[in-house]
Amino acid sequence: MKVGIISFAHGHAYGYAQALTQIEGVEIAGIADDEKDRGQKVAEQFNTTHYVDYHELLEQPVEAVVITSENSNHYQHVVAAANKGKHILCEKPIASNLEDAKSMIAVCKEHNVILQTAFPVRFNTPIANAKKVIESGELGNIIAMKGTNRGTNPGGWFVDKAKSGGGAVIDHTVHVVDIMRWYTGAEVKEVYAEVDNMISDYDIDDCGLLTMEFDNNMFATLDCSWSRNKNYPTWGDVTLEIIGSNGTLAVDAFAQKTNVYSNDGTQWNFWGDNMDQALVEDFITTVREKKSPSITGEDGLRALEVAMAAYESSEKKQPVAILN
Repeated sequence: MKVGIISFAHGHAYGYAQALTQIEGVEIAGIADDEKDRGQKVAEQFNTTHYVDYHELLEQPVEAVVITSENSNHYQHVVAAANKGKHILCEKPIASNLEDAKSMIAVCKEHNVILQTAFPVRFNTPIANAKKVIESGELGNIIAMKGTNRGTNPGGWFVDKAKSGGGAVIDHTVHVVDIMRWYTGAEVKEVYAEVDNMISDYDIDDCGLLTMEFDNNMFATLDCSWSRNKNYPTWGDVTLEIIGSNGTLAVDAFAQKTNVYSNDGTQWNFWGDNMDQALVEDFITTVREKKSPSITGEDGLRALEVAMAAYESSEKKQPVAILN
């Protein structure tokens, strides 16, 4: 299978590209990146062809593309790929606004191409094991959840709202909301949020606290901040506390590591899951078997709706309803 990659603007592109090289029968047939120097360097790294114009890549005989561009560019890249009949794995958030996300989903359906949202956390072993516990009924009815996704400020285009659609709230809300939906099958119906810039010098939100009510009467809270400093051992965390009528469960997605203490500070020796590898393998299998994606464009849209409602709630200083 020949696969293309559109843009290495997002850091996850490198992990996805490496994952593709580990799958038998898959070839990275080209990458498109309008930053010429970056594109040429990456093309050399992965032994493939660089195209400055992504339309040139889409003219090649690739069956699928991985889109890891700036959030605001997802729309044009997904639509162009769908029009050429290419199956798509699109980085999260699916888009920088709801209108683009809905249009992307519609175009992919029109052209009968797969649109999978990149939510790799679903493929993390602690996260997946927690889902099995919930589905077993051992916890009883799920009453509430408390989530965190606290990371470091990535800088660059992430702090340019025109390219990102927002800061920490859009960047980090979507991961955890997707897991909460995946665990319960429930949808968020109302959001109350406080969003602010409290940590960095950038003029964009770097912290947020969300309270969500779901249509199964569960409520949840989420800290979706860029509150880790530059010396934090990794980019951030994903944790969940799940409260059921029969018990509670704590989940730490990144606890698969050893703490190493030295005179230079604390470091992590991470030995755990390669979520990017599992995500990309799942996508390739979906394309090969021409089946419905495990993580759909609609999943991406539902998570994005919550982030957008959080911004609206913070601005209005009142809860905002989500009408699915």
